[in-house]
Amino acid sequence: MLKTSVVESRQYRDAMSRFAGAVHVVATDGRAGRRGTTVIAACSVSDDPPTVLVCLNATNPSNDLFRDNGVFSLNTLHAGHRELANAFSGLTGLSQPERFGFGVWETLATGAPTLSDAAAVFDCELVESKEVATHRILFGRVRGVRIGDSLEPLIYYNRQYRVL
Repeated sequence: MLKTSVVESRQYRDAMSRFAGAVHVVATDGRAGRRGTTVIAACSVSDDPPTVLVCLNATNPSNDLFRDNGVFSLNTLHAGHRELANAFSGLTGLSQPERFGFGVWETLATGAPTLSDAAAVFDCELVESKEVATHRILFGRVRGVRIGDSLEPLIYYNRQYRVL
């Protein structure tokens, strides 16, 4: 018989704070509007075809723009992007235009904003969006890539930015 226990949300979040992750800004632009937000929950799905996934809070209606535009970029940040990561985190209260005032933004293949000096950029066309619990998982077919300088990565661990 399988023993089960109840895992409370706070306990789960505390345990996940020990899960170190690369810091990214995911961004979109199109008919629905322009939006960017800081994320840690992103990873590769496949290299054939090149596909990534990003998890966004589904309870924030502003995140519907990613689904509605059908394109997004995943911009991997380096140690010099701490202020930019904070700006896009939502904790600063900055508007979307103010957030995009940090960094230099350009487009590659899809029209999604990409950060010109990111460690890596994945320019994606949305191929699937799936809601699971409190989050929406975006699956993006990578249509463009830019590899930046090999600088120290920005990591998030124990509720703080850190440098590897």
